[in-house]
Amino acid sequence: MQLRDLIKDLETLAIAGSTDSMICKVQSDSRMVGPDDLFIATSGTHFDGHDFINKALDQGAVAIICETLPAVLREKTCYIQVKSSAHALGVVASAFYGNPSEKLLLIGVTGTNGKTTTATLLYELFKSLGYRSGLISTIVNRIHDTSVPASHTTPDPLSLNELLSRMVDDGCDYCFMEVSSHAIDQQRIAGLVFKGGIFTNLTHDHLDYHRTFDSYLKAKKAFFDRLPSGSFALVNKDDRNGYVMTQNTRATVYAYSLQSMADFHSKILENQFQGLQLLLDEKEVWFKLVGRFNAYNLLAVYATAALLDQDRTEVLTCLSNLNPVDGRFNYLVSSRQVTAIVDYAHTPDALKNVLETINEIRTHNEMLITVVGAGGNRDTTKRPIMARITCTLSDRVILTSDNPRNEDPRIILDQMKEGVEMHQSFKVLTIENRREAIRAAYALARPGDIILVAGKGHETYQEIQGVRHHFDDREVIEEAFRSVDIVNQ
Repeated sequence: MQLRDLIKDLETLAIAGSTDSMICKVQSDSRMVGPDDLFIATSGTHFDGHDFINKALDQGAVAIICETLPAVLREKTCYIQVKSSAHALGVVASAFYGNPSEKLLLIGVTGTNGKTTTATLLYELFKSLGYRSGLISTIVNRIHDTSVPASHTTPDPLSLNELLSRMVDDGCDYCFMEVSSHAIDQQRIAGLVFKGGIFTNLTHDHLDYHRTFDSYLKAKKAFFDRLPSGSFALVNKDDRNGYVMTQNTRATVYAYSLQSMADFHSKILENQFQGLQLLLDEKEVWFKLVGRFNAYNLLAVYATAALLDQDRTEVLTCLSNLNPVDGRFNYLVSSRQVTAIVDYAHTPDALKNVLETINEIRTHNEMLITVVGAGGNRDTTKRPIMARITCTLSDRVILTSDNPRNEDPRIILDQMKEGVEMHQSFKVLTIENRREAIRAAYALARPGDIILVAGKGHETYQEIQGVRHHFDDREVIEEAFRSVDIVNQ
């Protein structure tokens, strides 16, 4: 592709050299640069791409996009100066892959909790409705029936546009995509055209990156600020930040709610471990998902389908047949009739939602034992809050490791224990080894009791000192079921 065509939508500050070059590939990693490539120098968390411009040129790059021009410009090289290389990367990546987001209907889902469930249910729903669809999510990316491993909630611009291009080539009509606050802030979605945006909620998370809640809010809001006219913005009216998101949007705004009148409204009629019964559009419908938080997710999915002109009765029929998303309120029952629930809840609000759901459903004649940790190298301020919430809403608590990553798990656990009130300390155990913590929870449980294992959900690994070890909460629970039951026989 010719360089001038790649940069035609960029706001450039200066251009030195000819834009007639044919570009083989676009790269933002100097290690990947080859002959006739365009190298875009972006600034990352650990490295500044500007420091690697000469390396990229030595490896054959014929053009450079950067924020600061080098002191010495090489002959036969085109240098393009822009205000933001990160934004330029998104725009150029989209152009290089033929602007794939314009060739299907792209729906973005953002918020603290519910992104994965909402995006995944939309993908499954539209497949059930007979459409070829794509999914970009925390758990996995999908090109209709083909799975593509996910490394980030929202991929980098080159990977993202390549994935969208493959969806277009596969004949996909829709793509449903989680949009993280990191991706918005880092311009990973620059150049994409969204048909709609969904806001689920906004609670305490990612302050290790955004530093303040206001910065976190503004990152989310920026997604809606950039939606084009002709698109829709669907917001959770029951979240106080719902309408804040759309203050400056050009999209048509719609709202959904469980608590008040809105464009899309639903009422919970029944909430059990087996599922939910909702009143939606004057119809009583049973769903396989559990909890008030999933009632919001289902309502958002239903509303989105309606805004995309789908038959509402058919949508409800298909939705009622869908299963819970992997790692979201999945439960197992042992031979002793102990229920173990595995959930990804790793933020204070998500943990509170899951625990409140369990407490709404259970009889309170049984004991609720919660196994929970907090991830390393992440927002430290939420650790004591998570412990406090868990102690308030559980009968017994076992604090343990999540993914300590490069942190000392004992320090993480000490920080969590700061949130334990003195009068609740009697109910708390600390077991650093997650496998032993889960096994201990089951050993403590009596017939009819409930165990919540929170924080990792769908993950099948535990990251310790930068190394990933196989670890699946569900497998460990099943091991505990077998081993403890054998001992008790």
